[in-house]
Amino acid sequence: MQGPAELLPVSSSGHLVLVPELLGWPYASLDPELRKAFEVAVHAGTAAALLIALRGEVAEVARALDARRLLGTALAFLPPAAAGLLLEGPIERRAGAPRRVAATQVVAGLALAVADRRPDDRSYAQAGTLDHLLLGLAQATALAPGVSRNGATLTVARLRRLDRPAASRLSRHAALPIIAGAGVLKSVRLARRGLPPALRAPFAAGLGAAAVSTLACRRLLGWTESAPSFAPLGLYRVAFGGGALAVLRRSGRRPR
Repeated sequence: MQGPAELLPVSSSGHLVLVPELLGWPYASLDPELRKAFEVAVHAGTAAALLIALRGEVAEVARALDARRLLGTALAFLPPAAAGLLLEGPIERRAGAPRRVAATQVVAGLALAVADRRPDDRSYAQAGTLDHLLLGLAQATALAPGVSRNGATLTVARLRRLDRPAASRLSRHAALPIIAGAGVLKSVRLARRGLPPALRAPFAAGLGAAAVSTLACRRLLGWTESAPSFAPLGLYRVAFGGGALAVLRRSGRRPR
């Protein structure tokens, strides 16, 4: 699940919360630190696979770096990095309950579908300082499960009238430093925390499955760049989040 959910603007963190809940798994009742560590492992697998899949594009961007591009990268990187270091825990505790995540999916899906109706009269080369800053702020909001880093940046880019190929490339380029940085930081935290020997194999399986599924679905990156509309993805999120809300209410499960 992690691979395609990370590559598409549908919130992989939201799926990690909602899918176990809808399937009735006792995932949410596990030790929060252990659960967080497992989510770190699957995100690390995705990050490693993305860097492999996009190695040519990463090298191309690195070769083209100049003062303007460095400024844009910094503006897209600093807001989510600062928010992650200062606010990650409180945001996840307050916004990570399944019903809240489901409602966030609905709101974020509607926002993407509406933003995609904007005219697209700007190209990748026309993205400026304000665009990169807004992308950084959008990435910061994705600390809340259900928002989607990819979805938030695509929404902002389309609101700024950037065409879909430009929005997709900018979203990807803004995300790569954050994904790599977060993967390294969280992997170090996981290594310091340590794992019980009995859990090392399951964690390795999760990390490996995330990496393999990401590499297997890497063509989805090209699909989002050439898609005639992002509206179907927004509508999927509305349907998924709305359906999850209905199931959770019908089952009478209390928000955690």
